[in-house]
Amino acid sequence: MSTKVNKTAIGAFVLGAIALLVAGVLVLGAGKFFTTEHTYITYFDGTVKGLNVGSPVMFHGVKVGSVTDISIVVDPATNSLKIPVIFKLEPAKFKGAKAEFQRDPKAIKKAVDEMGLRTRLQSMSFVTGQLLVSLDFFPDKPAQYVGLSKEYPEIPSIPTPLEQLQKTLEDLPFKEIVDNLNETIEGINKLVKSIEAKKTTQTLDVTIRDVQTLVQHVNAKIDPLVESLTKTSGAAEAALNETKETMAAARGDIKELVASTKSTLESAQVALKQSEQTLQAYSDDSRLVAELNKTLRELSATSRSFRNLSDYLERHPEALIRGKASAKGD
Repeated sequence: MSTKVNKTAIGAFVLGAIALLVAGVLVLGAGKFFTTEHTYITYFDGTVKGLNVGSPVMFHGVKVGSVTDISIVVDPATNSLKIPVIFKLEPAKFKGAKAEFQRDPKAIKKAVDEMGLRTRLQSMSFVTGQLLVSLDFFPDKPAQYVGLSKEYPEIPSIPTPLEQLQKTLEDLPFKEIVDNLNETIEGINKLVKSIEAKKTTQTLDVTIRDVQTLVQHVNAKIDPLVESLTKTSGAAEAALNETKETMAAARGDIKELVASTKSTLESAQVALKQSEQTLQAYSDDSRLVAELNKTLRELSATSRSFRNLSDYLERHPEALIRGKASAKGD
């Protein structure tokens, strides 16, 4: 006996399955099937290390989208590398925005041109080094479109402060700066040397004037001194001439005295010989002989004294004027 199929039960079962499927989609898809998303593209010149697919797109700290693709292309206009980053935005995150922005992704171009909407890389964490794409308004930054893709609306990018600093340093003409600095230093050195040379010249002029004044005073003192020295020299020369004349006269007198002394000695010797001959006639013990012997001894001593005197005057003729020099210690 067959059982009749309950159509109501089958319909309820199908409806329940559909409800479970919808609930699963809502839970697993986090409502993305019912969320409007607009896709955009931006280009970066520098490295994007730390930026990955799924990295957030932030606007004033609020997540408004995420990165969906990162690649690399060559810009034929500048023959440089560009890094296109494709990301999606959720217009519903922008409360109060116009309806056209929420419907048409190209409407964002108005915000780019009129309000200065730009993209920029920003660090999520200094520890991990992860990056995010930051959206903000920079009306003072001109829009620089790359235009390599016509598929998505482009939002121009601006470099990070670090990239700006790096580019500024790269653009600096360091060689010219160093050359100008060297020229400036050289000019300063020349100026300093010029000032020092001027001061040295002034000092030298003052010194020369002082030396000239000193020379004038010395000349004023030297002239009387030279005159006095001249007089003294003349007097000394006259005294020397007089001394020479005196010495010459004394030398002549000494010679005469020596000659006279020699003559006297010769006469005394003759007399002594005669006396000896005479004394031979007398005896040795007579009084006359004794007196004669004494006289002979005194004559002999006198003769030696005259001989010594004659020899000393021959060696020291100046003794007649100055006298005999005293011995050391007397």
